[in-house]
Amino acid sequence: MNFDFAALLVLLTAGSGFIWAVDAWLFAPRRRQAAAGEPVEPLLVEYARSFFPVFLIVLLLRSFLAEPFRIPSGSMMPTLLIGDFVLVNKYNYGIRLPVLNLKVVDNGEPQRGDIVVFRYPEDPRQPYIKRVIGVPGDRVEYRDKVLYINGVEMTQEDPGAGPTPAGSVEYRERLGEVEHSILVDPRGRDDDYSTTVPERSYFMMGDNRDNSRDSRAWGFVPEENLVGRAFLIWFNLSCDWHWQALSCKNPGMEWKRIGTILK
Repeated sequence: MNFDFAALLVLLTAGSGFIWAVDAWLFAPRRRQAAAGEPVEPLLVEYARSFFPVFLIVLLLRSFLAEPFRIPSGSMMPTLLIGDFVLVNKYNYGIRLPVLNLKVVDNGEPQRGDIVVFRYPEDPRQPYIKRVIGVPGDRVEYRDKVLYINGVEMTQEDPGAGPTPAGSVEYRERLGEVEHSILVDPRGRDDDYSTTVPERSYFMMGDNRDNSRDSRAWGFVPEENLVGRAFLIWFNLSCDWHWQALSCKNPGMEWKRIGTILK
């Protein structure tokens, strides 16, 4: 089950603000008139007055500036690892109202190479993170484990690090002006793919090319599903999660990853 924190935050902000406003308008004046000394404020009203500013600030920051996400899978390795916590810029692609997801300010569009968090097209309740490979109008081809955009090969350079323990090989791929690392498994089968990106849609792929379920499997990401651009690793906590017991086994932290600028 996916927990809708945005909806809960909106509800808490609206509820606490409503309780505080109604009390200040109707009941607080009556208490002051009836009380011989300092009137006693009801506990519910005290909590609402105290927490409303906190809820409001968190809602504004999370909805319009930046939102944290945790990386749950290895589909973006080696750029992002399981246990990385990233910050997502919420205004680069336009400002949207929370819950309704209605864009109220148009502030730019994703570019090839951006690492983007979006709502999974097959289940919009789930946030996904991938790299933008194709923008509207692009012809995207992937054959023999090499990417082509509009007929131009996106060159790959071997950094010389050798294969990973899982057998994949790391390359440096140049996606237009963006250079980034990818993992390719030479033992995996070649699933050639070719498509043209429609208007108001984007083609996404994971950097772990042979271990990523992305636009090659479920299609394009509509513009309205965009959440924001991931730009910073702000924390890292690697462990074996046991979700049923809500416990983290063998926790560890890679300090050198904290503060990494994503590109």
